[in-house]
Amino acid sequence: MMTALLSTLLALGLAALGLAVWNALAWPAPPHNAAPLGPCVSLLVPARDEESHIAACLDTILEQGNCVVEAIVCDDHSADRTAEIVRQRAECDERVRLIAATPLPEGWCGKPHACHQLALAAHSEWLLFLDADTRLQPGAVARIVTAATRHDATLVSCWPGLDMHGFWEGLLMPMLNFVVYTLHPAPLALLRKDPALGLAHGACILAHRETYLRTGGHVLVRHQLFEDTQLARQWRTAGERTVCLDGQDIGRVRMYDSLPAIWNGFQKNFYPAFQRRASFWVFWTGHSLVFLAPFIAAATAPTAGARFLASAAGLSVIAARIVLALRFRHPLWSAALHPIAEAAFLTLGLVSWWKFRNGSGVEWKGRFYRATSCPESEP
Repeated sequence: MMTALLSTLLALGLAALGLAVWNALAWPAPPHNAAPLGPCVSLLVPARDEESHIAACLDTILEQGNCVVEAIVCDDHSADRTAEIVRQRAECDERVRLIAATPLPEGWCGKPHACHQLALAAHSEWLLFLDADTRLQPGAVARIVTAATRHDATLVSCWPGLDMHGFWEGLLMPMLNFVVYTLHPAPLALLRKDPALGLAHGACILAHRETYLRTGGHVLVRHQLFEDTQLARQWRTAGERTVCLDGQDIGRVRMYDSLPAIWNGFQKNFYPAFQRRASFWVFWTGHSLVFLAPFIAAATAPTAGARFLASAAGLSVIAARIVLALRFRHPLWSAALHPIAEAAFLTLGLVSWWKFRNGSGVEWKGRFYRATSCPESEP
């Protein structure tokens, strides 16, 4: 019985390794030979308590050149100096504009609401939504728009590079890419329009304005905490083409800067990433078996044959981590500590499930979220 189970886990681990290798080798980035662009892009940044990020974000936006018609920041009821910093930048560059978010309507989450207002305020052919902690690289905007044209897509997301500093970031943040690219066939998603293959990262999403307004844009995901990938899937459901590309050289983010920030951020997104409770449990159980159980079995299996199978399954997981670490420039030492990261990740998933379904909910930037994925109270 144990031998059959471990053989299955080895096969699944090798399949995950194969998918990681395929993604690493075949997933393209936006073209480097970007076509010359005239003024055609509105840069849109939702910002809530982002005084430590917004100035640097705007600086990298304004360095993109004349293709940027406007850079609009939606101050989402910040309690810090976010709005003041944006006003200071607006005095130096007329392309910068600040708008204030209206009170959050019932049934809306904060970020989709801010993005929706930004889109209504913009005037360009293309809308590029950025998180405040995104740092665009030189020539990024032209490359993204060129990618949209070449792929005949009305929504393009560029998966950003992750900047990590310190032990906890190096240990836990690579799990984001590990989870996605041992499950999601990114090259296949470029060839097919299946909604289930939709993928996006909210740090960098380019949308065709007319299509955005026609399909509903963020109205489609107004109740979602995990709004980015759901937006891509809704976009595909509407018959539009979306692509998600390797954006390491397009934009870089330091998503969280401490263990508490990582914990709170992942906790906010983990359970809401699944549309059904059953999907969450299938994912959680599968990850436990394929990506953690082999390491436990390698140390505890009663026979040499079982220990060999478990070790081989564990090595296939480590190999997938190494492939993705090299591809995404993660610290290689994090691959060696995968069992610790995986155990923490699974624990975090349980906490997220408990808080959303049975507990007090999750607080994020002063808003309180429960199982409905919509804020129930706002200080």
